[in-house]
Amino acid sequence: MRAAFIEQLGPPENIRCGELPPPVAGPTDVLVDVLATTVNPVDTFVRSGVFRTALQYPAVISRDLVGTVAAVGPGTPGFTEGDLVWSNSAGHGGRPGAAAEQVAVAADRLYHLPEGVDPVAAVATVHPAATAYLALFTHGRLRAGKSVLVAGAAGNVGSALVRFAADAGARVIATASVGDAAYCRDLGAEAVLDYRDPELTERIKELSPEGIDLQLDTSGSNDLTAAVELLAHRGRIVLLAGAHSVPRLPGGPFYMKDGSIVGFAISHATAAELSEAARTINRLLARGRLRARAVDIQPLSAAAEAHRRLERGESHGRRLVLDVGNLD
Repeated sequence: MRAAFIEQLGPPENIRCGELPPPVAGPTDVLVDVLATTVNPVDTFVRSGVFRTALQYPAVISRDLVGTVAAVGPGTPGFTEGDLVWSNSAGHGGRPGAAAEQVAVAADRLYHLPEGVDPVAAVATVHPAATAYLALFTHGRLRAGKSVLVAGAAGNVGSALVRFAADAGARVIATASVGDAAYCRDLGAEAVLDYRDPELTERIKELSPEGIDLQLDTSGSNDLTAAVELLAHRGRIVLLAGAHSVPRLPGGPFYMKDGSIVGFAISHATAAELSEAARTINRLLARGRLRARAVDIQPLSAAAEAHRRLERGESHGRRLVLDVGNLD
């Protein structure tokens, strides 16, 4: 089968496209004919070695997939040949990657695609959406009526954060560029502020004088000094980006507010947590409430260049989708 893979950790140039033996599915696996996969920041972390995880070489790259069920094992009730399905936890923890014509996926990490949902639109959405769901609800403990600050709200994860939080009845304040303000409001943000504004912290205080209950910074800058200043009593800060950030924590003001900081990497999410997120993702996909702002579809052979583009910061607001070769 054709696949995109690496034989050692390193730069995007290590990615090769070629023939590999087809996968052998275990009794609790589902064999999937892959239609498309994506390129996420975490895929670049795995390929480069920034995020260390179990890999078997040659290691097929990529996290997400959408495809059709080709065969089922005896321990995979609920799946039948021909089902449209998706997954967002391939390619790490010893599991085979998604950038191949066929992948054996553990049944507890595979989900049905709702009827009528476009496969490309879905695969472009599910990873940022799962990240957003887990950050907000599993780790952020968000409830209706709470205030949420989303920094970098126009990006892939940021836009999903805004959508989920607004749909949950939270009051969302977003920061983004001026040109992205209308987009963020359409997603459900009550207010959108220019992230370049030198008076940004004061503007947020004016909008939320009681403080912010939950803060999430998708840019990865993780300015904890400003975050603690804005924090409400018993507010929470969820760190979900910025693998190389080393922020300074103003400890005194932080503990006086009974604040909490939680670090979160979706690669550590359990199968049960991902399944919970998938239920909400499917519900919003079926209602047309989740979609990528823009999708750039490239052939599987462009995998290395897609990794380079992502690392150069050339994909703002766009989801990079790789056609494995089965899309019509």
